[in-house]
Amino acid sequence: MDRRRAREFETFVAGAAGRLLHAATLLTAEPAPAAPRAQRLLTAALARTYARWDELRGEDPYDVTRQDLALRYAHGAWRTRRHTEGTLGSLRPQERVVLVLRLYEGVPEEQTAALIGLPPERVRVILARAIRRVREAAPLRAAARTPEAGRTPEAAPLRKAAE
Repeated sequence: MDRRRAREFETFVAGAAGRLLHAATLLTAEPAPAAPRAQRLLTAALARTYARWDELRGEDPYDVTRQDLALRYAHGAWRTRRHTEGTLGSLRPQERVVLVLRLYEGVPEEQTAALIGLPPERVRVILARAIRRVREAAPLRAAARTPEAGRTPEAAPLRKAAE
């Protein structure tokens, strides 16, 4: 019994760990190659899924692990105000959770709302704000990275906003 359980879980991890790690990396906004916080989050979520493996009975283990991952991030994010990088680094933790669940993972609005304990209307507003902030941050980061982009007349307002 334990051997079968271990094989089933190993098969699940082999198929899902890459995508779950990517989701965790998006949540933590860490650089992809290392991402120690994302790896710790994923390890804890997978450990909990393994502990509950026999109790899942028809539940999708990927959904269960993703929910645990998102909740672990959301509950711990307020304690860890670390500098984050990349476009998603400019988002608040709640915005990042909603954006990753809705856009990257494709979780329906109602499920996302239930998972984080907010009304669907609030999730919709948070997602719109997160998308707006990502769109606003992307040109600023591009102008800051490429000196040529920062020297064009069209980029003058971006240069001033970035300074």
